[in-house]
Amino acid sequence: MIGLARTYVRAVDSFNRRLGRIAMYGIFLMMAILMWSSISKVAFNPSLWTLEIAQFAMVAYYMLGGPYAIQEGANVRMDLFYGDWSDRKKAWFDAFTVLFLIFYLGVLLYGALGATAYSFGYWGDSPVSFFFGLITGSEEIGRLERSPTAWRPYIWPIKVTMCIGVFLMLLQAISELLKDIATLKGVKL
Repeated sequence: MIGLARTYVRAVDSFNRRLGRIAMYGIFLMMAILMWSSISKVAFNPSLWTLEIAQFAMVAYYMLGGPYAIQEGANVRMDLFYGDWSDRKKAWFDAFTVLFLIFYLGVLLYGALGATAYSFGYWGDSPVSFFFGLITGSEEIGRLERSPTAWRPYIWPIKVTMCIGVFLMLLQAISELLKDIATLKGVKL
């Protein structure tokens, strides 16, 4: 059981670390888009796509960098008492609170799957079966959702990115739970 947990933690941490290090550069992409937006508004006709693409880039930056932030402990934490605790007490507290995070991310993932299914033109109330149906061929993509702006981009790419980000955060939260349990048992993962 320890070997399986160690393999899981190493695989998830390694993948999220690499993806997070790549996602960090998304801030430069967003800055370049916003700079182009500023230049195009001053120098010539403003581009319709810049602000919306900057929003999409920020969502991708935030959602794909989230698992790495969880892994590095870069999330907001009230350190008034926590900083003075022993590693074992911190592990108890983290193991307890990460359960709330796992529940929240599970609900968030279900909602994100529903929103993504809607963006693919699914009007039903079972998004998970819709995605299984897409894989097996029993479902078809309907009318794709578009943004109501003048540029009208498709919405599904950013919603898929959000689903991937939430799923990876869920995997990372489980990894953190396993690390806390291992700390409590005195095992090094």
